[in-house]
Amino acid sequence: MVRRQVEIDCRSGLHLRPATAMCTEAQKYESVIRLAYGEKTANAKSVLSVLACGVGNGAEVEITAEGPDEEKALNAVVQALLESLRPDPEEGKEVTPDEGAEK
Repeated sequence: MVRRQVEIDCRSGLHLRPATAMCTEAQKYESVIRLAYGEKTANAKSVLSVLACGVGNGAEVEITAEGPDEEKALNAVVQALLESLRPDPEEGKEVTPDEGAEK
């Protein structure tokens, strides 16, 4: 079994977009992959299971993988999670009412 600690650095916490990215990547591997947060443990291949942990901004989670491809799985899942937590350049951008309208 391999494990890694990951800090959730996103003001919305571990929300739908990063949970989906992590789970989609986890589903590619044969290993059993889990996310632990406090006393809660989630199947990292299930978006609902991950979201049910209620991980907030600044929280630290532990991701574990156990199986024939555990090293590769853990690295890929952690990378997918971290990349999906990066701020979206369009997030928070104000849109004016006539932006994008035909002229």
